[in-house]
Amino acid sequence: MQYASTRGHAAAQNFSEILLGGLAPDGGLYLPTSYPQITGAELDAWRKLSYAGLAFEVLKKFATDIPEADLKALTDKTYTADVYKNARADESAVQITPLRVLQDKGGRKLVLQALSNGPTLAFKDMAMQLLGNLFEYTLAKNQAELNIFGATSGDTGSAAEYAMRGKKGIRVFMLSPHKKMSAFQTAQMFSLQDPNIFNIAVEGVFDDCQDMVKAVSNDLEYKNRQKIGTVNSINWARVVAQVVYYFRGYLSATSSNDQKVSFTVPSGNFGNICAGHIARMMGLPIDKLVVATNENDVLDEFFRTGVYRVRKSAETWHTTSPSMDISKASNFERFVFDLLDGDAKRVAALFKKVETEGGFDLSGQPGSDGDEFKKIAAFGFESGKSVHADRLQTIRQVEKEFGITIDTHTADGIKVALEHIAEGVPMIVLETALPAKFNETIREALDRDAERPAGFENIESLPQRFEVMAADVQAMKAFIAKHTGL
Repeated sequence: MQYASTRGHAAAQNFSEILLGGLAPDGGLYLPTSYPQITGAELDAWRKLSYAGLAFEVLKKFATDIPEADLKALTDKTYTADVYKNARADESAVQITPLRVLQDKGGRKLVLQALSNGPTLAFKDMAMQLLGNLFEYTLAKNQAELNIFGATSGDTGSAAEYAMRGKKGIRVFMLSPHKKMSAFQTAQMFSLQDPNIFNIAVEGVFDDCQDMVKAVSNDLEYKNRQKIGTVNSINWARVVAQVVYYFRGYLSATSSNDQKVSFTVPSGNFGNICAGHIARMMGLPIDKLVVATNENDVLDEFFRTGVYRVRKSAETWHTTSPSMDISKASNFERFVFDLLDGDAKRVAALFKKVETEGGFDLSGQPGSDGDEFKKIAAFGFESGKSVHADRLQTIRQVEKEFGITIDTHTADGIKVALEHIAEGVPMIVLETALPAKFNETIREALDRDAERPAGFENIESLPQRFEVMAADVQAMKAFIAKHTGL
């Protein structure tokens, strides 16, 4: 399996070669030169597998340069009840991502897939725990080290830091928007005292953080000298690890391969739902992929109109589902590449236009950049939007009708899912985090605190260690160099 850049100028590489690097040298994102196809016989066999076994079967189609015995050892090490301590068990096995039917009436079935059973209580753990083990394995084989430079709007940072803390040969430099995460999210990251973890609170919004990560990644001389890698969803390994839970959700919700399901995915950076797109391209019987946004609705606008219009920092709203407070969706380029039938030259031109003019237009209207909007339905994509009042109402509704408490992002997902659910096709909503991470809004909605898993009772009171810095690329480069000694 070889990988090439969405912008066409980088030489094809294998999985291990792109694992540590993030962006391609031409600024594009890596995709396989063709998507592996799964057969009905494979799906039948995979129904019987544990999550670790399923992860191995999916990943070995993409990581063909890693010996299968090594890859199996990595997935077996990652997806265990010890790592995913909050996973619920049934009579036969621990279900790492259990399904819960919320509603089944009139042929309309609404299902919640729990993805927040990992150490930081968010879906990012599903991929990040594997990424940490993959990094450690690859670095050890090459006697190398890696300085991870990433950005987070809330959950990626803690998931990365918990996955990488104490790992030999790895340092983590994580940017987050200063005072724009929940108190719990902030404490999860900033309370870590491990010497290989560096938290940097940036005076700005998430997109300012993400822009700095891309700027550093595009400085190839600096990137190579400082041994810079990334854990953001621009990293292909993270996206492909997320593909696994789409297969698990489908196989758990169906009994035969002639059945279809749909997925609704709360989305800001387009990484989570991009994994669903890849699963669908591999042949998984997915009917609809529904993008659920919050007030920062750049993706909803595109899937409704064909216009991709990024917002400036001043137009990016700080909301009560802060992990989606993103107005420039990094992974979106991977889907656009497929939408444009792999025309890397056009992809490069369109994303150059994003940088110079703030967006592009594929609506087919006079003066637009193309008419590919008419093809979006063929990829199964639909979208919707949820705002703060919707969030509160949905949290209350789910608590009253189903007896469970959901977080704010999952509430966005359920609200939009109910608008797109179709008769005869189960709608699976991907849970994003446990409600304890967003207690301020849970208290507003339900007039009580969210339940906290053991070990997180007083996390906000722990000592915090972080640096506040301006959104200055040169200052950031100097900070990294100072703490790596390279």
